[in-house]
Amino acid sequence: MEEALIVAAKRTAIGRKGKSLALMRPEELLAEVLLAVVKDVNLDPNLIDDVLVGCVYQIGEQACCVARNATVAGGFPSDTPASTLNRQCGSALSALNFCATTIRAGEADVMIAGGIEIMSKYPIMSDFWGLNKGLPFGQKFVDACGGKVVNQGEAAELIAKKWGISREAMDEFGFHSHLKAAKAQAAGKFKAEILPVEVTTPEGQKKIFDQDEGIRPDTTLEKLAALKPALGTSMITAGNSSQISDGASAVLLMSGRKCRELGIKPRARFAASAVVGDDPVLMLTGPIQATHKILKKTGMKITDFDVIEINEAFASVPLAWAIEHEPDPAVVNINGGAIALGHPVGNTGTRLVCTALHELERKQGSKALITLCTGGGMAPATILERV
Repeated sequence: MEEALIVAAKRTAIGRKGKSLALMRPEELLAEVLLAVVKDVNLDPNLIDDVLVGCVYQIGEQACCVARNATVAGGFPSDTPASTLNRQCGSALSALNFCATTIRAGEADVMIAGGIEIMSKYPIMSDFWGLNKGLPFGQKFVDACGGKVVNQGEAAELIAKKWGISREAMDEFGFHSHLKAAKAQAAGKFKAEILPVEVTTPEGQKKIFDQDEGIRPDTTLEKLAALKPALGTSMITAGNSSQISDGASAVLLMSGRKCRELGIKPRARFAASAVVGDDPVLMLTGPIQATHKILKKTGMKITDFDVIEINEAFASVPLAWAIEHEPDPAVVNINGGAIALGHPVGNTGTRLVCTALHELERKQGSKALITLCTGGGMAPATILERV
């Protein structure tokens, strides 16, 4: 089997809803990170076999295959193919897993995986606005879910109750996400992974955008405790949930054969992937099963990882996952997560890979695990090994 190797990874800084990235065209923002990973290793773009990009809300400016639109807008050769896929929040990580398995199978040598989401324009459930005004949940689906389709906030609360996680524990988790992210940002930890982009803000200001906007270094447990519950729940708040935000990211993968031929030094090896479906009502518990599956598949243990990135869609998700898997807290979401940084849904998977890769290199570590929950009850997982 051929090796699949990561040779470059870049992301934009994550913009808050309605802030620095709100006016960006998604295909143009995506084109910037696609071009960045190519330029990072001085790659001839004619060598790219395919581009796979995650995007959840494929409507408006994100419709009509935003991945292909980005390669055209970015000036890639016209024969560069591209595809856009949707596994909800797991879209970009699934794109990376598909790229890697294609390379390992010998069907391609050079592929780019990525993600894009401008939630300022296309917020959660915006894909329900179809011209026929139909809903994606028919009666048979509703019946299979016990007669009611819950929203993700309600699912997050069901998880909290099942695993005995209190509102206070979730608020404390959110508090520490902001503290860790603020500390990482102040230390310049995100600088190497972020591609600065020129933007025009909604206020008409032109600037270079290169710092994540969602981090609140001045947050306190008292402020979080004062927030009112949302989404029809009694415990889920804006302070213990991920932020609606905007961003793009890209990861360039090559076969070992092509790396040797071009003299390009790889940064990490794609070691394994897994994907699961899980309870569509609890919905967000997939990372628990995806982690079980990938550990069983590889014979690894949770203690083998120097870096773990599990998406903070809601605080109850990583908290329940940690109860089940008992990781070393010192290696999990070391630089904060989506509660502080934001969660542009279709983008987050490869954003997590960017962050995990750079942290793995910084620590001179060996292995990283990346996983995240998705709407509808699924989860992909990926293991990287530094080379």
